[in-house]
Amino acid sequence: MIKPDSVERGLTGEIIKRFENKGLDIKELKMLSLSQAKAAELYAVHEGKPFFGDLVKFVTRGPVVVLKIEGNRAVQAVRSIMGATDPVEAASGTIRGDFGLEISENLVHGSDSPENASKELEIFFE
Repeated sequence: MIKPDSVERGLTGEIIKRFENKGLDIKELKMLSLSQAKAAELYAVHEGKPFFGDLVKFVTRGPVVVLKIEGNRAVQAVRSIMGATDPVEAASGTIRGDFGLEISENLVHGSDSPENASKELEIFFE
C-alpha cells in the first residue's frame, strides 16, 4: 500500500516503478480512501498499542494506492525495496531510505508474510 504521505508528495509513480524495475508484476492496482473500519482491520495487530489511533488516523487522512504484487519471493522483495520501518534507519536506495524522515509517516505498507498478504489483499480487493 502506498500511504497518504506518498500520494500527497507525488511519489506513487516512482514507488510503482521500483517494484516493476525489480521484475515484480503488478496484478491489481487501485486508489481508494480507507474507512476507519478497514484501517483498523488492516492494523488489528497493533490494536491496544499507544500509536494505534494515530496510525488509523494517518492512513485514513487521504487516498492510498493499493497493489497486488506477484513474483518470485514477492513478499521478501517488496519488503527489501521498502526498507526498514524507520526511514532514518532505512538503507539508501530503498523507498523509505530515499524519501522518508518520520517513522509515523513511512510512505508504504507491505505484508510481512504470504499468509498476511492474503488476508490484507482481501481487505483491499474484495
